[in-house]
Amino acid sequence: MFISAALFLALCGCASRRQFVGTRPFDFQTDSFSYANALVWDYHFDADGKWVHQRHEPPPDYTHHCFVVARSARQFFENATFDASQPLADAVTYRHLIRRVVSVDPSHPLPDSKKIVIPGYANLREFSAGQELLLKAECGGAYQSYFQRGHWRMVFPFSRTHQNRTAEQLLEDLKENRPPVVHVVRFPQLTINHSVLLFGARETDKEILFSVYDPNKPDSPKILNFDRASRTFSFAGNDYWPGGRVDIYEIYRRWNY
Repeated sequence: MFISAALFLALCGCASRRQFVGTRPFDFQTDSFSYANALVWDYHFDADGKWVHQRHEPPPDYTHHCFVVARSARQFFENATFDASQPLADAVTYRHLIRRVVSVDPSHPLPDSKKIVIPGYANLREFSAGQELLLKAECGGAYQSYFQRGHWRMVFPFSRTHQNRTAEQLLEDLKENRPPVVHVVRFPQLTINHSVLLFGARETDKEILFSVYDPNKPDSPKILNFDRASRTFSFAGNDYWPGGRVDIYEIYRRWNY
């Protein structure tokens, strides 16, 4: 009996969610990176209405990092603080600080007293404009997008009940100022296999409009729509996705990061 109870408690512990409430909401203008995760391919509809692609020329030098960029944005938001009143540091110092920030477990944010101070810049937008090459080199490699541990989930069906529950959980995260990072996918087609960060939401009787920081499109916020009646997410078309229904699940949580 004791062994069974202990096993139950252990399993509950693995699935429990660490309580965290942020002190402020994510601000797209200051908390996102200034640079983009570039595309290997250029996509468009041809004359017959078929979605086609061709290799981008010249080849970009920073691709397949959407998961890395979205995750890192949240890590800086939750685990770093910027102090523009301090002088600029050298590359060695910034490299060390970046590594400290991205080494923090994404599911366990640091308390305010232990946040990592980034000197010489007011926010991540400014920091990434001034130290772009260092951040690209130190936040993580493209392999971290391919081998993100939560990828196992996309191979299983997404029920409408699951997607409705996901939308509710995302709203709860946002109310706690904890911007969720989600995997946007259509499996097995893989017409989209992408990661974005959500930082706001507007609710109506018919839908939820989630505000999106898309690592591929850092110029302005995008929208992820959840239709309440069909319990379905959709993402507008752009130059890497033709638009339409997508399946969503949160990543970098305790049990699936």
